Parts: sequence; C-alpha cells; structure tokens
Amino acid sequence: MASPKVLASVNLLVLRVSWRLPLTHYSSQTPTTADLERVVAACRELIETRFGGEPDYGVAAVLLGDGSILTGTSPDFPNPSTTVCHETEPYLAAFRLNQPILASLCLHRTEDDYFVALSPCGICQERLMMHGPDPFVGVPEPEDSTQVRWIRLDKMMPYYWQRVFD
Repeated sequence: MASPKVLASVNLLVLRVSWRLPLTHYSSQTPTTADLERVVAACRELIETRFGGEPDYGVAAVLLGDGSILTGTSPDFPNPSTTVCHETEPYLAAFRLNQPILASLCLHRTEDDYFVALSPCGICQERLMMHGPDPFVGVPEPEDSTQVRWIRLDKMMPYYWQRVFD
C-alpha cells in the first residue's frame, strides 16, 4: 500500500488533470462501418496527394463527433527528438473545434507500396483518453498489417493508470 503522502500527491495530480478535461470531449457515439471506412480512405488520400509515390510516409485521420474527418502528418525533423506523431495535428484541431474524437487511425506506406496500420503509441493513447475510453483506434490485423482492425481505446488500455481512481 502506498503511503498517504504518495496517495495525496497522486490524487492532486488526478484532480489537476481531471479539472482541465472538459466533459464535452466525451462521447458514447459509435461510428458506423462506413464512417470508419471513410477514415481509412482519408488517410490513403492524404498519403497520395501529399507524398505522391514516395514510400515511407505516414499520416493520421480522426473522425469527429459531428461526422467530419481531420487529417494530419508530421515532417521528419532534422533533430529526431523533436518529431511528433502524425496524430498530433488532428488531435489538436479536434480540441480547437471542441469536438470529441470517435475514431483515430495512423497509416503508413511502406517501401513495397503497402499501406499498413500503426497502433497508437502510448502518448497518443494518453491524448485520446481526453475523449474517454470509447474512441475506436485502428490497429493492424495480426496476420495482415495492411488490414485495419477497429477496437475501443479501453480494450487497448485494459490497465489504464487512472482507473484506480474511478
């Protein structure tokens, strides 16, 4: 059992974090299959229009509560420590627009010209938790990474650290 001092520190952190998260970003809407297919199509389209036939580039797309889709990408910065995830741009735009994220996908085109789904990294999972445990995330199918499997964020994070405070 953690000491009272440690628990108090963690509780203060949770209160500070929870206080800043507007409830308007939570949504229990479930995207349709057609909506999720539009997210995949938006990623593919951005890769094609932004990078042409160049391999080894990725993009992200999110489906918002109002049905719109935002896309984003990130450059390869000269200093790799300053690189950000492709999802960062649409996540920030969703916040600016005060819209919940219903689904998120990162897609990457390989040197062999395949589009592969990339699971959200730990930081992106934390960023998505601002929208509650219900957003869908695109992950690669285990036998074929070119196929997107949609799972709820809470299934990806069964032991999420803030659950101890629920």
